[in-house]
Amino acid sequence: MFDYILDTNILMSILISGKSSYKPIVMFNKFVTVDYIFSEIEEYKETIFSKSKLERSQLVEFTNHILSKIAVLPRYVINENSLKKAVDLTKDIDFNDVWFVALSLEYDLTLLTRDEKLYKGLTNKGFKKIMLFDQFLKNIIQ
Repeated sequence: MFDYILDTNILMSILISGKSSYKPIVMFNKFVTVDYIFSEIEEYKETIFSKSKLERSQLVEFTNHILSKIAVLPRYVINENSLKKAVDLTKDIDFNDVWFVALSLEYDLTLLTRDEKLYKGLTNKGFKKIMLFDQFLKNIIQ
C-alpha cells in the first residue's frame, strides 16, 4: 500500500526546486495524492515555471519523472464519512486541503505538508496523521 499522502505545496516545492535529490525520495517511499492536486497545479503552473531554475523542457521531464512515482487517486475513492470529517476539520483552517485530509482519514495515512497553519490547526483539533515535510526529511536521513 502507501506510506504517505503528499499535498500540493510539497509537490509544487519539489517541482520548483528541480532538485535531483528528490528522485530517490519518491523512488524509495510510497506516496499517494488525490486528483484534486492537478487543479491546484494547473492554477499555479505559471508560478512553477517562473520560479523553477530548470529550462521548460527539463522541468517537464522532471515533472514526468516525479509524477510517475506518485499514485494519484480519484476523489470518488473517499467515502462520505471521511469527507464529512475532513470538512469539519478544515473548514476554519484551509478548505483547499479538505481532499488531502479526507484521503488521510480514508486510508489512515500520514499527510505530509509544508503548511504550518494547516499542521497547527489540525493538530490542535487532535488530528495526528499529519507531519511537516522537513520533519519527514529529517526522519529519513537519520
